[in-house]
Amino acid sequence: MKAAADVENLVVERTQESISAKQALLRDAGMLAVIGDVGIRMSEALRNGGTVFFLGNGGSAADAQHLAAELAGRFLLERAPLRGVALSTNTSSLTAIANDYGYESVFSRQIEAMGSLGDVVVGISTSGTSQNVLRAFDVAKAKGLITVGLTGRRGWSLGSLVDYCINVASDRTPCIQEVHIMIGHILCEIVEEQLFGACSITQANSESLV
Repeated sequence: MKAAADVENLVVERTQESISAKQALLRDAGMLAVIGDVGIRMSEALRNGGTVFFLGNGGSAADAQHLAAELAGRFLLERAPLRGVALSTNTSSLTAIANDYGYESVFSRQIEAMGSLGDVVVGISTSGTSQNVLRAFDVAKAKGLITVGLTGRRGWSLGSLVDYCINVASDRTPCIQEVHIMIGHILCEIVEEQLFGACSITQANSESLV
């Protein structure tokens, strides 16, 4: 059992690690520009009646569900709902497709069924090697969807498969996921600003946000 001082040191180390990854993002002007571009493309797709699909495995599946809810519900502003869909939430689709076609097809099959030209697919994979995410990108690009990959430092291979690749400067899964959700929140805020404008919409009470 760790001593109290050791536990406190762990808290400090992990907090500093998260801060360092975010500071690395701040220093990367190119990556900041990519995030801004993705927010604009998401806004354009939604303005035109399209859908933003989110997908991932494990903790990244939770992030996908979280971000889809920010669009379909609200993020900071009271406004009309937006077409945000997480492809990791329908257990009947996931289990049927996995059983009949293999787990690698659980997302691509849904994209094939529901994706339309101009929609956006945000695939989240801290490693950049999740086969079901990669296969979803293949199908999405073939159908003319805009593809966005969120990954970690080792996930640069995604860059050749997607229109936009957002890399977090960390090799540690929890740290990468912490930065991913921050980036996801920024994207949602860009969308709300682009489509509704903070000046004309009443900001939601912070007490009601989850």
